[in-house]
Amino acid sequence: MQAIDLITEEVLTIKTSDTASAALAFMDDLKVSHLPIVNHQELLGLISESDIYEANAFDESIGSLNLKNKGACVSHQQHIFDIVAIMHQQQLSVLPVVDDKNNYLGSITLKACMDAFALLTSADQKGGVIILEINQHDYNLTEISNIVESNDLKILSLFFTSHSDSTKIEVTIKLNRNELGAVLQTFNRYNYNITASYAAEEDSDYLRERYDSLMNYLNI
Repeated sequence: MQAIDLITEEVLTIKTSDTASAALAFMDDLKVSHLPIVNHQELLGLISESDIYEANAFDESIGSLNLKNKGACVSHQQHIFDIVAIMHQQQLSVLPVVDDKNNYLGSITLKACMDAFALLTSADQKGGVIILEINQHDYNLTEISNIVESNDLKILSLFFTSHSDSTKIEVTIKLNRNELGAVLQTFNRYNYNITASYAAEEDSDYLRERYDSLMNYLNI
């Protein structure tokens, strides 16, 4: 999934000749805190609410203000993982997309990015969820996959969370069916530490909680 696939039509652009107050009005209408500055299809930068309030010059043109995120953008070919990383690192609500000549193609909103990420991780599909706690040096994706598939199940998505103050990782596995009894027994036979499992109605609530936790962690 590339940046070009995530562009939304709802984001307006502003010009260097527009006033800071006009930019704030656009942001309020769109419920975003950033807007791309575009003159004749050329992306010049990204203005934020904080840029405007720090300048305290609401009647001045956008072109006269200093921009903290002047170079914030992605190529139309960049992957969603890069997009999530950039939006997190720079705390962006909107991320411009450009072609190879720096021509503005459109923007990705935080909502569009997270909706696509949820699709990529199969968060909206029915199926069970298993959470394992594993020592980092014991993590073996092949073995985990073999255990799942030996029980006639498929992995829809898998991701792990590591912590800087621990040698353990938390592995979250989304499966294609809710019947987890047999595969849980197999994980137990292989001495895996199962910290939680969810099936049927439980899994959609759990994944929504995980999604919300991810949003809180990203702080975007």
